[in-house]
Amino acid sequence: MFTSVDDVSARLAETGYLASPAVATTVFLAARLGKPLLVEGPAGVGKTELAKAVARACHARLVRLQCYEGVDESRALYEWNHAKQLLRISAGRGETWDEARTDIFSEEFLLPRPLLTAIRGDDPKVLLIDETDKADVEIEGLLLEVLGDFQVTVPELGTVTATRRPFTVLTSNATRELSEALRRRCLFLHIGFPDAELERRIVRLKVPGIDAALAESVVRVVGALRAMDLRKAPSVAETVDWARTLLALGASTLDETVVRDSLGVVLKHQDDIQKAAAKLDLDAL
Repeated sequence: MFTSVDDVSARLAETGYLASPAVATTVFLAARLGKPLLVEGPAGVGKTELAKAVARACHARLVRLQCYEGVDESRALYEWNHAKQLLRISAGRGETWDEARTDIFSEEFLLPRPLLTAIRGDDPKVLLIDETDKADVEIEGLLLEVLGDFQVTVPELGTVTATRRPFTVLTSNATRELSEALRRRCLFLHIGFPDAELERRIVRLKVPGIDAALAESVVRVVGALRAMDLRKAPSVAETVDWARTLLALGASTLDETVVRDSLGVVLKHQDDIQKAAAKLDLDAL
């Protein structure tokens, strides 16, 4: 997929994703070693976007499993098309059960879900298992088989083994601890808030038309907000949204009025907004 760490950086940048050296190195190793990549970090720092960027950079199909409480095997792996099976059984009333069973438990009646879709076929794929920590613990047992050997067992059809392994990214906001068995199967990458220089570059890339001085001011103020004891520190996504908002408002500088009127773009809780309005000193930044 990639020839070097520099190749990762360059090709991700072409898709609009500016990767730090640590991110580029880990992506290169995951691709070279054929290992799943577990990416942890706060919401909005680019974990999901990393998988999307890799798919774009490699012209691969993105297959996404969005995890949530209650997601089960039928949503993650496969299920049978029961309505179609019933129609088939009804159409063959003269058949024995053994004759009907051989037919209805075949590929024609199988509905593959993301995990099975990702390991079937020879086309390049990126498998994104998003917000893994939101799934129930029981789903991890299923992931262990898929990520350990990149194979899935369908009792009626047998074992399906990947002929071409997908580049696999698991994301987590660390709302619960993932099992050690799952972690052992992955390379680990933590994406935190970027340094000021990288965040300025991201803002300039994502918000065309913003001048350098305003971009620097936005990044500097966001950095000050992150230093406060807030319920939810602003992430890169909020930084970009704020920059777009200021551009839409026609603001050329950050003054107290503009900041006060637009804090709801970058902070999502009223007590955080009140705390920031009271403590933020623009003159000191």
